[in-house]
Amino acid sequence: MAAVLTCLMLAACSSEKDTGPVVLAAASMQEGLNAAADSWTAAGHASPVLSFASSAAVARQVSEGAPADIVITADDRWMNWLASQGALAGDALRLVSNSLVVVAPAGKSGPESLAAFAQDANAGRLAIGEPDSVPAGEFARTALQNMGLWDALSTRLAPGDNVRASLALVERGEAALGIVYASDAAASDRVRVVERIAADMHPPIIYYAAQVAGSRHPGARGFLAFLTSEEGRQVIAGQGFDLP
Repeated sequence: MAAVLTCLMLAACSSEKDTGPVVLAAASMQEGLNAAADSWTAAGHASPVLSFASSAAVARQVSEGAPADIVITADDRWMNWLASQGALAGDALRLVSNSLVVVAPAGKSGPESLAAFAQDANAGRLAIGEPDSVPAGEFARTALQNMGLWDALSTRLAPGDNVRASLALVERGEAALGIVYASDAAASDRVRVVERIAADMHPPIIYYAAQVAGSRHPGARGFLAFLTSEEGRQVIAGQGFDLP
């Protein structure tokens, strides 16, 4: 956390003509937000400074005074928490949506569904985000509960600090299966999708973006407006996301 805050402070101290607004975003937004930032920069604007972590981590960074201009979370819980603290300038805006998929290491055989995995006690571990703090993990837990598989699998979990950590466990073969966002699976050639979790098994997965209270960068409002515009959302959706 200290290293992240130091980097953000250095970015904030740079000339605003040289760097764009500082954006703290959920880890699963990496490809989508990078694509949007590239489009924004190509239009002649200063390149935004992007930092990624779990939604819980970025929310806490904002709460602790990190010099950020825009915050993006993978659910409304952490955004509402920030709003309750007066940490946001204006309302949070809907950005894009996502879905859950089950992935396995590419090129390796194994269970082809969560149900089959649950029936094989020797199949290994299931990677998900930390259920108590990471939105992807919360959605995964709810889905497993609604599928009637939580009791069988809750002792076989490999929880990660964010969804990209869960994806990495599967990529390295340290977990037999993982529940991640569809956009994460699309970003990796080291995993394969073995199952898509029905949308009615969990609450809607909606990303929210907001300007941080105290943001002083003159380009913050413009970049946020671009992100939440039809054009910006289409750019992000091109990286495996959906439009809500």
